Amino acid sequence: MSAMASVAPPVEPYYQPCGDEVAIFEQCHARQLAIMLKGPTGCGKTRFVEHMAWRLKRPLITISCHDDLSASDLVGRFLIGHQGTHWAEGPLTRAVREGAICYLDEVVEARQDTVVVLHPLTDHRRILPLDKIGEILEASPHFQLVVSYNPGYQRILKDLKPSTRQRFVALDFDFPPAEREIAIVIHEGATDYATAHALVTLAHRLRALQDRGLAEVPSTRLLIATARLITSGIAAQAACRAALISPLSDDAVLVAAMRDLVDLTFI
Repeated sequence: MSAMASVAPPVEPYYQPCGDEVAIFEQCHARQLAIMLKGPTGCGKTRFVEHMAWRLKRPLITISCHDDLSASDLVGRFLIGHQGTHWAEGPLTRAVREGAICYLDEVVEARQDTVVVLHPLTDHRRILPLDKIGEILEASPHFQLVVSYNPGYQRILKDLKPSTRQRFVALDFDFPPAEREIAIVIHEGATDYATAHALVTLAHRLRALQDRGLAEVPSTRLLIATARLITSGIAAQAACRAALISPLSDDAVLVAAMRDLVDLTFI
């Protein structure tokens, strides 16, 4: 389990709002409400949280969830050192004490017994029981819990229990409209309008292949990576094959179909 340090972003993370998500997040923070971000991989959920931490001037602790994430990984554990046993706080405990925004990325990947640890923090109690040291920690007024997940593919095998879902205000994310996505690719990919327009047009064509068995459609993140390669001097077709097509699938038929679309886009 890895967690980013609890420091507020020093420079404004670039983010293009698509609706009223900024206002809703601000009101949830002011009213101590937990937030759930739902949307496909690479559509801007993490960047949105980084932007809001900067906007609210709050430290941000990001935790990438996975199957082996335990409650102790979040809360803390006793460690044995040269001077004996000592208590080491986990990232969730630090966020609760410091009044940070704690962001659990892909929370559905964590075990259900781990997710249950979040429940007392997401209702009127706003407490974190530290059973191993006999302490009940009250959350700082500035503490906010944010979780995210991709309902598109995770719901097939995993999902949050209703008792967990109903503790959050939910914001639905999707890939931005074409012109906004072009603006994002231009800014983040350091590219020109023509290249960004071609990449976004290609992405829309590739996303239509989801009905043909493509498990994950190309994200805005992949478009930015492709744009950066093109800007560095890599030929457009080669950049698309390496940064856009190969990460999506190993299926020969799908890969061939996607490469045909690349060739049609960058003639």
